[in-house]
Amino acid sequence: MGSARLKHYGWGREGEGMSEAEQAFVLGRYREKFGRDSFDTIAVPKLDELKLHEPRIVPPRSLAEICSIDVYNRAAHAYGKSYPDYVRGMIGDYEAAPDIVAYPRNEAEIAAVMDWAGGAGAALTPFGGGSSVCGGVECRVDGGRYKAAVSLDMRHLGRVIEVDATSRAALIEGGAYGPALEAQLKPHGVTLRHFPQSFEYSTLGGWIATRSGGHFASLYTHIDDFVESLRVVTPRGVMETRRLPGSGAGPSPDRMFIGSEGILGVISRAWMRLQARPTFRAGASVRFADFFSAARAVRAVAQAGLYPSNCRILDPREAFNTGAAGGSVAIMVLAFESGDHPVDAWMARALECCADHGGTPETADAAEGHLEGAAGLWRNAFIRMPYAREFLTPAALINDTFETAITWDRFESFHDSVKAATERAILEATGIKGEVTCRFTHVYPDGPAPYFSFHALGRHGALLEQWQAIKDAASDALIDAGGTITHHHAVGRDHRKWYDRQRPELFAAALRAAKRELDPQAMLNPGVLIDP
Repeated sequence: MGSARLKHYGWGREGEGMSEAEQAFVLGRYREKFGRDSFDTIAVPKLDELKLHEPRIVPPRSLAEICSIDVYNRAAHAYGKSYPDYVRGMIGDYEAAPDIVAYPRNEAEIAAVMDWAGGAGAALTPFGGGSSVCGGVECRVDGGRYKAAVSLDMRHLGRVIEVDATSRAALIEGGAYGPALEAQLKPHGVTLRHFPQSFEYSTLGGWIATRSGGHFASLYTHIDDFVESLRVVTPRGVMETRRLPGSGAGPSPDRMFIGSEGILGVISRAWMRLQARPTFRAGASVRFADFFSAARAVRAVAQAGLYPSNCRILDPREAFNTGAAGGSVAIMVLAFESGDHPVDAWMARALECCADHGGTPETADAAEGHLEGAAGLWRNAFIRMPYAREFLTPAALINDTFETAITWDRFESFHDSVKAATERAILEATGIKGEVTCRFTHVYPDGPAPYFSFHALGRHGALLEQWQAIKDAASDALIDAGGTITHHHAVGRDHRKWYDRQRPELFAAALRAAKRELDPQAMLNPGVLIDP
């Protein structure tokens, strides 16, 4: 992590953001979309202008050293990074600010905070980097059911405790941020190789709790694949699973906590499977006449068992918006890497699959192709885009994304129905035609993970209602057409209504029973996944 503190409003650390040239590029795309020379832009309140409610509880003297009621700390833990989070912060609505932010330094202090919060009748929300884009870290008192709200920030539990070079695994604390985690592994010649877009500002515990998807497109993509064992602090005690490469002994206890989103316990440490740092690479970008031709090429690559590290496709407008192409062709960003062997043969076969579906590769250096041409332009835009919302939201521009997964046999009709429903909702909610684009983030032999972006020109004073109407229509379309409400962004509170429709009701009953056993007071992250 850098030395500057995280922003209380916006992405990244104080002093970071898009350059003037980057801002001009992004705003230029929106001016072109909506035919406007300028946008109705309002000022975001500064930290010293915020009005927070008085803390409703006081920590005991034994915990005072690790607790804060400072305005910055409370404001920085009020929200994650979803569009409604940005809107509420923009208008100075910090009703969701926690009463107390606790910064435990070890498991004993996690347990002590849990005991105190439970005795005080407070809700307790685990907090990693706060990068949730689905309402997953907001502290809720649920209309008075809880007397107060406490945010449990895990930043002080950030060590790589042990590296097992023989088994190629490491014991890592749950509060380790991505860059610090990788820096500690690098001297050992290994990597976790899990790089979500939020990598700089998210933690291992958060990745596990939300079933995070990393940057890589196939094979080892979800954090699930890397978990060897877990240690979890619950209100009923500490639970540790056995460290094994695999097991057929009943339902997996690890799997109960992977994706539990903080409702069952706090992941204090985990043994994680590692990989050799890659030394062989090949990359290219491939142009296609249309998105569905590109999608059929992706299916061919996925079903050939080639397992590319990157196999994203961008529809023509998505490629245009990121500067990767001019808007008339779809783009595939293709890459292979290995820490053991050259990957040229895999790239050659993948390009043959692309050619079978009309794909034309750009000329690029085989080793660095993933950093050049359309691939490099897209990669840079992908990493920098989270900063854009800081200036787009105050301009009443609604830019958001939603992601899903569907089997190949249903993909094309699924894509068209979801896109059309979202476009209609934008027009109905704002009265102005918007734009919906699509790309793939992850691919499997049996189906892709489509990732949709939508762009609308909203109106100050109505942004939350307009966003919700669009979100509702898109989410209804996903579920009605057989997709998942989320492939890797988690459920949180924003997706809860559709998660309730997706999951089997008997499973929900079993999950409630597990929560009653582990969290008898239902104090952990209320409102997420289930109601008690």
